[in-house]
This record gives sequence, C-alpha cells and structure tokens, in this order.
Amino acid sequence: MERDTRINLFLTFCLFGLLLLGIWLAENNLNSYLIRVFNTACIYIVAASAYNLINGITGQFSLGPNAFMAIGGYTVALLMLPVAQKQQVYFLKPLIWPFSAFSFPPYLFVAALFIGGLLAALFALLIGVPTLRLRGDYLAIATFGFGEIVVVLANNLIPLTNGALGIKGIPEYTNLWWTAGWAFWTVFVIKSLVNSSYGRALKAIREDEIAAEAMGVNLFRSKLMAFAISGFFAGVAGGLFVTLISTVSPTLFTFTMTFNLLIIIVLGGLGSITGSTITAVIFAFMQELLREVEAPHTIGPWTFPGIPGMRMVVFAALLVVLMIFYRRGLFGSRELSWQMVIDWLKGRRRA
Repeated sequence: MERDTRINLFLTFCLFGLLLLGIWLAENNLNSYLIRVFNTACIYIVAASAYNLINGITGQFSLGPNAFMAIGGYTVALLMLPVAQKQQVYFLKPLIWPFSAFSFPPYLFVAALFIGGLLAALFALLIGVPTLRLRGDYLAIATFGFGEIVVVLANNLIPLTNGALGIKGIPEYTNLWWTAGWAFWTVFVIKSLVNSSYGRALKAIREDEIAAEAMGVNLFRSKLMAFAISGFFAGVAGGLFVTLISTVSPTLFTFTMTFNLLIIIVLGGLGSITGSTITAVIFAFMQELLREVEAPHTIGPWTFPGIPGMRMVVFAALLVVLMIFYRRGLFGSRELSWQMVIDWLKGRRRA
C-alpha cells in the first residue's frame, strides 16, 4: 500500500472516530429540537448525495427522487408499524395481507431500511429501462411524471397507504446514530464509486455521450446502475424520514421534496458530493431559521400577517441570484480531499 493511501486511510478512520464522539456528545448534551435538526440535515445528506449521483455526476436531469423516497418511506412504515396500531390507523379500509398480519421488531429496523431501499432501487430499474433512453428535458418530464404517479397512487391505494390520511403512530426509531451513520456510508459509497472506473465512465457520459460511447462505455447500463444506486439511497432516506417524524402521508413526498434536493445540489455544485453534504446541513438549519419570515410581525402601527411558504420563496430567490452570478454553485465540481487539507495546513505553517 502506498504511503499516501495509508495516510488517507488513517485520516478517514480518525474522522470516523471524531464522528462517533460528536454523535455521542450531541445525543447526551443537545436538546431534542437541535437533535431533530441534525437528524434532518443527515437525511438530506443521504438524499442529496444520491440525487447528485444521477443529476450532477452522470448528467441526467431527473425530477423523480421524491417518488423513490416515498416508496422507501411507505415500505418502512408498513414493516415497522405494530399490528395493533395498524388496526387503529386503517379504519376506512383494512390493510391488505400480509402487512396486516406482521410487523418487524425494533432490532430489524436496519433490515426494513434495506428493504425500503431495495424496493426503491427496483422501481428505479423499472422506470429507468424505458426512460433512460431519453435525454435532457424529455427525461426530466418522464421522471417528473413518475413522481406524480406515485403521489396519486399513495392518495388512492387506501388499503395499502391509507390514502390522504396517511399512516400515523410510526415508532420513532431514527436517531443521530442511524442518520449520521447512513450519511457517512452514503458519502463513502458514492465517493468510492465516483473515483472508480465506473465513476469515470459516468463522468464521461456527463461530458459527451457520443464520445463516451465511442470509447466503449455502455451508456444504458452505466446510467441504469447510477439510477438504481441513487434510488436505493433515496429509499433509505425516505425510511429514515418517516421514522423521524413518526408519520407518512402523500403530502410529504410531493415535488416540493425534489425541489428541496435540487436547491441543495445546485447550491453546492452539480457533481460535488462535498458541496451536497455541506449545503444539506446549511439548508436544514436555514429552514428552521427562516421560520421567522413566515410568522406575523408588527412594525409600529402596522401588523403584517404571516405568509406560509415564504421560506421557499427565499430559497428560490437565492437560487436565482446564484444562477446569475455563480452558476457552478459553491464548490463547482470540486471535492474536498485529505491532500487539499494537508496542502492547506502546510501553506499556513509556512506563512
């Protein structure tokens, strides 16, 4: 093993140790509100990194991650909701068999997440086979349509999803250990994939599909692989999300969820996993800080009523400004590496 590789591996293990220490300190010292914000940030890291794999690194304009998150979320909810709770929640129409007859015990939570992710990946393959032959706007419209179909089905498959009422009372199994662990694992897997020969093939597709095909890259297989991996992690993010807020309904996974992820990966930089990770954390905290702009305010003799949704207006305006003055996002396609950190530290020491 080369010296640089050994150093990078050692630093990665150190970072993992610091992450474990940080989670332990946060779980034992922070209040429940801050812990929930951190959990949300980690879930956004999982979903945004997966979304960036298909949009930023492979260069395929997909608008359907909300559908994969919904599939994962509903799957985990049906697997983890206790049987007695299912009988109370499904009072309009009884839940269909076999979900009505069993539920996973708490120690199988990770298995439920994997099943939710695998089911989302399976649907990604099914929708990817006919749609990934399309390009640009056509692919965006097709995946957007898939997202809308999933939301409509969630509203109408009442014996499975309980319709617009949703599923309530899902046990809150998600904590910082799970969300931060999945965030670390997602970034590690996608980063390793991007740095492999498969990742270089995906980047080649993004730059020029015709040239990539001429060099021997199997376009359809490479796109399909990226789409399935992205769908898997989006499904896991959906499962973590519903067991964080203990409920799932069609309104959670409308196009707004895709819009949130799109803001994160565009602000961070299309093709930069580092950018997606850092922007996901900023986005989660800004969502909470900007609640103030939706509250009613009184200035002198005037009272201004609160306007629900103003946060998204601010984010949209920020996106417009960034696209005008800084089109490549905060990080562009650059990635933070240990070598960059070492070079930076050496530069400061010389200074």
